[in-house]
Amino acid sequence: MTQITIALTKGRILQETLPLLARAGIEPLEDLSTSRKLVFDTTRANVRLIILRGSDVPTYVQFGAADIGVSGKDMLLEHQGDGYYEPLDLGIARCKLMTAVPVGTTQQPSRLRVATKYTNVARQFYAQQGRQADLIKLYGAMELAPILDLAHEIVDIVDTGNTLRANGLEPREEIADISSRLIVNKAAMKTKFTDIQSIVDALKEAVEGNR
Repeated sequence: MTQITIALTKGRILQETLPLLARAGIEPLEDLSTSRKLVFDTTRANVRLIILRGSDVPTYVQFGAADIGVSGKDMLLEHQGDGYYEPLDLGIARCKLMTAVPVGTTQQPSRLRVATKYTNVARQFYAQQGRQADLIKLYGAMELAPILDLAHEIVDIVDTGNTLRANGLEPREEIADISSRLIVNKAAMKTKFTDIQSIVDALKEAVEGNR
């Protein structure tokens, strides 16, 4: 029996992924929320789960440290990696990747300062629009950047928009619709095809049952 390693993203995506995995017959043998471990055995003897930061999941799958991963489309767009397929949209953790500006902003300078952790996506977006943008990489508290004049606008994930509103910002332009995707290492798909395909099929059924 071939060992299959599935990389999961911490936080909201993990909470929404676990019920889908359970429907596909894969459940961790211990409570993920109370354990400090990062590797977990499951009810399927040959399947183990690893819990990672969202930005690391595509890397683990690309280089074959994990066979399968669950990652937000925002991370896949930013990662721009090769080495994996994206066979399934899980339809969970939906949100939008957007620009946001201080409320009431009507004019922006010709050369923008933009704060974001999605520098690759932002660079592409502004280039396609023919706008000049200096990108400032931040890892969190993006909303502070316009308040403290670090940036004119931000590029970030928007779910309810409550955090933006609370900090005097409003969403402006949509860059991409985001949901969580299943990704599979290309080499593993060849060498472990039967095992991986059975998991992909079971998750596909679980997703369809969710609709």
